[in-house]
Amino acid sequence: MVHLIRVMVNGELREVEVEGRRLLVQLIRDDLGLTGTHIGCDTTQCGACTVLLDGQAVKSCTVLAVQADGSAITTVEGLSGPTELSLLQQAFLAEDALQCGYCTPGMLMTATGLLRRIPLPSDREVRYALAGNVCRCTGYGSILAAVRRAAECGSLAAANTPSASTESQTTPIADRND
Repeated sequence: MVHLIRVMVNGELREVEVEGRRLLVQLIRDDLGLTGTHIGCDTTQCGACTVLLDGQAVKSCTVLAVQADGSAITTVEGLSGPTELSLLQQAFLAEDALQCGYCTPGMLMTATGLLRRIPLPSDREVRYALAGNVCRCTGYGSILAAVRRAAECGSLAAANTPSASTESQTTPIADRND
């Protein structure tokens, strides 16, 4: 059976007809053409397909597209503007927290969800949040350092601005005192 669903994807309202068995990851990649969300395992083991669904990190390979009807979805393409990277993306670059890049979108989305819930997480909280994401290249030390760096920079930006606005999300890491 085909269902018409409405989802807000990276700030844009989209109406799409989907079959009831279609997965959210298929909707994102195949129907909407947002290929930053990766398919790694189809069994929730790797986390490469992680997106934010109404602000919560979810593995899109285990969510039916119809379950997302009326929801807001953020993919890795929605983390930054057309000419600048988010603080977290900048931190991943600065800390060499990626190699092949396959897991990176899922790591970024999971970490974004964490930092929105807990702006200054402990290392234990970061490890716990990322436990469902697999990286076979970098090891996790640089990823942990990148999340820590983004959290600290985001906290500094919020403390140094009159209001914690989107400006705190886009101030370049290179412009900060480490």
